[in-house]
Amino acid sequence: MRARVLWTVVLPVFLAFPPFQRERVEEMGFGEVFRVGRMRADLALTQALRSRWDAEATAFVFPWGHMIPSLEDVSRIIGLRVYGRLMSGCTYPFYHDLAQRLLELPVERRSSLVPRVPLQESLGLFDVGKGAGESEDEHLNRLVWVSRRELASEPGAQADLDLRRFLVLFLGRLLFAMRGDAVHCRFLPLLEDLSEVGGYAWGVAFLAHQFDSLGASERQTSTSGFFPFLQVWSYLHLLALGRGILERPGFVPIARRWDSRRDMRNLGDQLQCLQEAIDSYPHLDASTLTSVWVHALNLVLPLHLFLSQRSLGLRQSVVEFPVRDQFRRPGRSFRGLHDTTDWHERTKEQINNWEHRGKAVRSDATTDDAYLQAYALKYRGKVYKSARHQVDVAGEIASLRALLYSAMQDWEAAQRQTAEQGAGESEEHWSRRCFLFTRDRGSPSLLEAQLAGAVLRAEEAQRHLEERERDLRLTTEHAMDLQGQRDHLQGQRDQL
Repeated sequence: MRARVLWTVVLPVFLAFPPFQRERVEEMGFGEVFRVGRMRADLALTQALRSRWDAEATAFVFPWGHMIPSLEDVSRIIGLRVYGRLMSGCTYPFYHDLAQRLLELPVERRSSLVPRVPLQESLGLFDVGKGAGESEDEHLNRLVWVSRRELASEPGAQADLDLRRFLVLFLGRLLFAMRGDAVHCRFLPLLEDLSEVGGYAWGVAFLAHQFDSLGASERQTSTSGFFPFLQVWSYLHLLALGRGILERPGFVPIARRWDSRRDMRNLGDQLQCLQEAIDSYPHLDASTLTSVWVHALNLVLPLHLFLSQRSLGLRQSVVEFPVRDQFRRPGRSFRGLHDTTDWHERTKEQINNWEHRGKAVRSDATTDDAYLQAYALKYRGKVYKSARHQVDVAGEIASLRALLYSAMQDWEAAQRQTAEQGAGESEEHWSRRCFLFTRDRGSPSLLEAQLAGAVLRAEEAQRHLEERERDLRLTTEHAMDLQGQRDHLQGQRDQL
């Protein structure tokens, strides 16, 4: 279902609830989400951001460095709580018995999914389609009216059943939506005791879900979950892209202040312009706090804010870039979890990290140069996505020069280490050092081997630099020739 349709299905039920039910939803920490209102989905912006997501670093990779949505962003933009108990517990291969008991809805015997249509109909939404000539407000009011007839008006067992069904629809089809039409039941065990729901850090789980969705297959062109978050995040931190309109300054949460700017161009043209704008974008500051693990049951993902020190206004220190599979986890499809898993036990280390408030982001660096050199070595031309940046001579040469600089540093360090080992030492002392080196490192000639390897790497990098620079310049000259021929033919055609 499209994002607009999902919002149209969930919002009427919330508005149809009697006051005491809406108060319970507010106490659970979800009320701010329903104040956000309708917003147009910006598919071009979403695709442009997804194309720049690095699943290894769980961060956006831009020409100026890493940027990462933070827990503070979640709290400020959509109002979800980022404090409380972690979203951790057990997951099961199927939820038939639990769904029958807590929702009184039919679920296949070996399934973790609730059919969407019966779930909607249990809340009074039998016909959610928009009628001919019906405005958005008229459509919403009609759905509120028909839903209100089916919902309990007084506290009791039926009211609890209504609220639990609504939360499954809200969590499974809006906040933590997944691909497909059915609604997953993975959060159902957390909804058994409704008085405990508000104690969980739902904002943390939401950010984990966003990271997981951004890291999905590149063939997907959209993200799952509540799309206004990512759009408004880009409006705040990539303001010059001009994709949002600040309509209601001062409203909270911040998502209420913004509307999506209407763009009448086709999706391909919008995406191309966005990629060019990001490739040439002047970096603006963001705001982040700590690096920590974020949890949503089987989703346990790192929030690597130490990669975005420049977004804090700090100098970015040299850090080790994350690599894939540092923390293995099951696949995204919940139907792929065939065993009962206790995530309290499986993720003890990550839960302890959260309970100790993660690791503060600090930097004593005085320059960004070393970070930028390492960044260029790792990503090279991947940070550019627009067509006119695909053959970027200056960027390629800068990356290769960074590679040469790194190899030369290795060479010089090996030379210094060799000189320090031999300078001012007696033959007896040098023999003893060689003996200790042999015992600890395996061979007294290892330094010479390291030095020789560094020299070879430097020479190879130099050759590669010269060859690549020549190839890039030839390619650029050829492209300019073709452009000249095209302009000439265009001029002849205009004269005819």
